Amino acid sequence: MAAADYYEILDPRFARLFNGNAQVEKLFTGCRWAEGPAWFAAGRYVVWSDIPNNRMLRYDETDGSVSVFRQPSGNSNGNTVDRQGRLVTCEHSGRRVSRTEHDGSVTTIAAKWKGKRLNSPNDVVVKSDGSIWFTDPTYGIDTDYEGDKAESEIGACYVYRVDPDSGDVEAVITDMVRPNGLAFSLDESLLYVVDTGRTHGAENPAHMRVFNVGKHGKKVSGGKVFADCTAGLFDGFRLDADGRIWTSAADGIHCYDPDGTLIGKVKVPEVTANCVFGGAKLNCLYIAGTTSLYSVRLMVNGAKTF
Repeated sequence: MAAADYYEILDPRFARLFNGNAQVEKLFTGCRWAEGPAWFAAGRYVVWSDIPNNRMLRYDETDGSVSVFRQPSGNSNGNTVDRQGRLVTCEHSGRRVSRTEHDGSVTTIAAKWKGKRLNSPNDVVVKSDGSIWFTDPTYGIDTDYEGDKAESEIGACYVYRVDPDSGDVEAVITDMVRPNGLAFSLDESLLYVVDTGRTHGAENPAHMRVFNVGKHGKKVSGGKVFADCTAGLFDGFRLDADGRIWTSAADGIHCYDPDGTLIGKVKVPEVTANCVFGGAKLNCLYIAGTTSLYSVRLMVNGAKTF
């Protein structure tokens, strides 16, 4: 198969980011809704969520094997790895953000805001100061498919910050319809957040916004639209070492230059939900498609967050 079967160049800047001989490989299939891949460098494996099947799976890069990492998983969705190498997870039916400690025990990081239960935490990122930022739309309580159907106690969908010292949970963005994927810029001066509100009405957004992070790293301002999705919806995304954004969409992974230009796509035969850079050199992009886990070797490296 030719490079055109796997890559679409929309701007000349994209041409040097991929190797035309590197195919998009299907590593595993059998999920109902694959999401939230997280890379563990020490063990050379990826952990990802299969939300409706209420399980987390583990792909071992050393031998290509796949095993069940955790089941039940609280209908886990987004995952990340903190600066101490611990798994941080958003749980739909658990309605919490949890952390798996080095000894295997699981700690609740956030479950309530102002005494009210969270909706269904969706995606999460850990800042260099140890604070945990996560989104909380209602997808896990809208129906029984991705969690347990319930009414929202908060009545809205916010982005939250968990203080690393006190553990206090603070709503930092309150003007989004369905906040979803999120990530900081390389210098953490910007916070990118996806809004997938289109799932709850054609008049709602299907875009990514960018916020300015205050000098103390606790507040954000602004929130202009960074990019509108041109195929379905954005969901989870990651940055490479040069600050480009690699984000999921209906037809694969879209690559955006930091100036907001869509420069190219990695074509995937399923709707994609999330991705993460992995491999010994962080040049392998692992992609969560609807039913499958994919990978592709790129000519760029992922941003280091550990």
